[in-house]
Amino acid sequence: MTPDATLALVNHLSQFVTATRLTKMAAVLQRRTRRLTVVLDDLHKPYNASAVLRSCEAFGVQDVYAIETTNPFEPSKTVSRGAERWLTIYPYPDTTAGLAALRDRGYQLVAMSPHADSLTLDQLPLAEKLAIAFGSERRGLSESLNQQADLHARIPMAGFTESFNLSVSVAICLYELTQRLRASDVDWGLSAQEQLAVKLEWLRRALRSSADLEATFWQAAGAAALISPPAASSNQPPASP
Repeated sequence: MTPDATLALVNHLSQFVTATRLTKMAAVLQRRTRRLTVVLDDLHKPYNASAVLRSCEAFGVQDVYAIETTNPFEPSKTVSRGAERWLTIYPYPDTTAGLAALRDRGYQLVAMSPHADSLTLDQLPLAEKLAIAFGSERRGLSESLNQQADLHARIPMAGFTESFNLSVSVAICLYELTQRLRASDVDWGLSAQEQLAVKLEWLRRALRSSADLEATFWQAAGAAALISPPAASSNQPPASP
């Protein structure tokens, strides 16, 4: 879909959303980032996945990459409280496919590891886009992800407990890194075109009759030169700006 067509469709669908909701969308979009993303490696507990999604959404991280080597990514909506509606989730069948997508978008892969020689969160460089990878509480990250990571990081522990649970670990990491990022001179926000694409994604999910409203829009648009038919949906990440 062309940028002008996307804008026209967004304007059409926006007519059916309250002014309060549109204002909230605009404010949240200004705080969204793809400078950080979260990679979830083959999680097997739905409530863990759901809690992580809530943290990603709350801290303004738009994208989540879910690797489904043996376990499908199926968060519990009861726990997530609808957070998945506002996120872009990319499922991949294995580590190879997930890493290829991340590399294509220019991410450095950070494996969260308790090892003593890992970097602490305040030591992670922010000059490049970072994909923070977390494994399941039962087995941690896969050996493949650990070996292919560009960096390893840890959350310092001061007690007898050796680790936090998954959702707490993600929340701590995202709080620290988003705070640092927003205080830096890094251009961490979404581009205008990215914001428009995400807004369209949100409107489609917020409106129960979005498919019918969109069909009416395209029918009315007809063969206008400005409008091109919408492309088929894909799990592939958007091209880098």
